[in-house]
Amino acid sequence: MTQRLHLVFGGELINPTKNAFKNVDDIHIVGMYPNYAAAYAAWKSEAHRTVDNAHMRYFIAHIHRLRDEEVEASLTEELDG
Repeated sequence: MTQRLHLVFGGELINPTKNAFKNVDDIHIVGMYPNYAAAYAAWKSEAHRTVDNAHMRYFIAHIHRLRDEEVEASLTEELDG
């Protein structure tokens, strides 16, 4: 069975109109989730908690899209070498 892992993370942005973090060392890793619904619930909770700070943003990364098990070398692996 294929897992569809999702990572929820966020932090303060340099500019609220861009997706560049002010300090990468301060990125808040909320957690890894086994499906989109669980990740969305975690994202929504963090987004609501920080709603008063226009520079704070949270994201859902679709980790399962980084690696295709059917392909001998995924695009991510090719970047490494």
